[in-house]
Parts: sequence; C-alpha cells; structure tokens
Amino acid sequence: MSDTPLLSISDLAVDLGHGIRSTRVLHGVDLVVDRGRTIGIVGESGSGKSTLAKTIVGLHRVATGSVVFDGIELASAPRAVLGSVRRRVQYIPQDPFSSLDPRRTIGQTLAEAIDPRGASLRRHRARIVEALASVALGPDAVDRYPHEFSGGQRQRIAIARALVVDPDVIVADEITSALDVSTQAEILQLLGRLRDDHGLTMLFISHNLAVVEELCDEVVVLLHGRIVEQGPIEEVFADPRDDYTRRLLESVPGGAAFDISAPVVTAAVRTVAVGRKRPRRR
Repeated sequence: MSDTPLLSISDLAVDLGHGIRSTRVLHGVDLVVDRGRTIGIVGESGSGKSTLAKTIVGLHRVATGSVVFDGIELASAPRAVLGSVRRRVQYIPQDPFSSLDPRRTIGQTLAEAIDPRGASLRRHRARIVEALASVALGPDAVDRYPHEFSGGQRQRIAIARALVVDPDVIVADEITSALDVSTQAEILQLLGRLRDDHGLTMLFISHNLAVVEELCDEVVVLLHGRIVEQGPIEEVFADPRDDYTRRLLESVPGGAAFDISAPVVTAAVRTVAVGRKRPRRR
C-alpha cells in the first residue's frame, strides 16, 4: 500500500455565489486523509461542512489552495484523468430522493452510474442486483421507482449507487439527519459494515457527535469555514483544546448523545460501534 495520503487538502478556500455577491465559505482548510481511515467532520449549521464535502467531490470550485487525490492535483488534471478520479470518490447526499430521477427505475439509475455514456440495464443487471443486495434490498428493487421506497430504503439505494462503481472514498453528507432513530441506527450499521468489507476510506459529515465518536477514527471541527480542531477521536473527545469544541462536548450534561440539531437516543446510535471499543469520555 502506498504511503501517499489518499486525499490531501492544502490551504483550501472556496467561494459561493458570483461576482460581488460571492461569499468565502471555507478559509485555509488543511486536511490529510490516509487510506482506510474514517474522518468525522462536525460543526453547527453554516460551518462549511457540506461545502467541504461538495468541493472534494467536484461540485464546488476551488478558489485558492489545492485538493490532491492519490497524488493527482484535481484543479490541473486533464479532463480524462479527472473523470476517472471522480468515479473513485463517491458522494452520498443528505436527501437521496432529490438526487434520484423520479422517471427512472432504480436499475436505470445504477446502470447510468456504472456507464454514464452507454447505460445498459440488461448488461449490468447482475452487478446492480449484487449492489442492491449489499444494502439489503432485493432484486425486485431494480424495476421500481424512487417514490415506491421509504426514506431509509432510498438512503440504501443512494449507498448502493455509490458502491456500484467500486470507489476508494465515500463522502457521506448528513445521510441520517432526516431519518428516525431506528432507521438511523440501521443505516449507520450498514455503512460501518460496508466500509470494513470494502476497505473504504470515508468522510462522514454529521451533527451527531455520539455517532462520530463510534464510527470515526479522527474528527475535524469546523467553525465559520475554518478548522478549529482536528485529531484522533479519542484525544479530541477526551481533551479538547479549542473552546468551541469544548462547548460542543459539554453541551449535554453527563456526556449523553450530543446532536447540535436534534435529540438522538444514545443506545440506538451506539449500535454502530462495529466492534470498535473506545474509552468513554467522562
């Protein structure tokens, strides 16, 4: 395995909007993601989490700085190389329903992910069925439409669409925030299993620090578009250095499950530990 970090971000700045209405959303972000690691990115709404996620997968342009994937500087990469890289970095959105074409069956959507230029459901059906089976959906899902599925099932479909192209990196952007607690736990258990089975590198964006503590190896804390703290999960949670991180962790008495945006049942989200035992913060 190469010693080169799979993803390296240096002095990254991102502007949203156009002309005089543009706003700098990310400021001087530095981040190194090693292969096989799961990085949690946390912060309150408006901190820049989703902007960072979308910049990594190419949905936002870099204003200054660099994003290097597996040794390739994305801003200067030839289009053919960039297309190949983009397939290796897959994005799972917060709202899978809006990202699924209501006029296409699930099979057609996954076939297009496999081969955007010549999507053939007949040619790729076996591969699509296998991808759906990996997220606990049966072969009948291939010929059904997005509106026929529940929110949790649609999130599974979004995960299957990401996995069907055999990516190296998954960027999961608040993928459980719209789900009920029991469905959250199911999706997180699934994500943890798939990460381990496929050897995936993952960036996991979340409001929920309890989930981040269980699922992630490292954590990055964003505030107003800047990283204020980052490091191994055990170190940051046990001894936060930044006042903002400390306030986040101390917001719930007794170290209960913390969610910046909504309450979560601790017992449910902690079922995603997937065998990892970490010392609990006190």
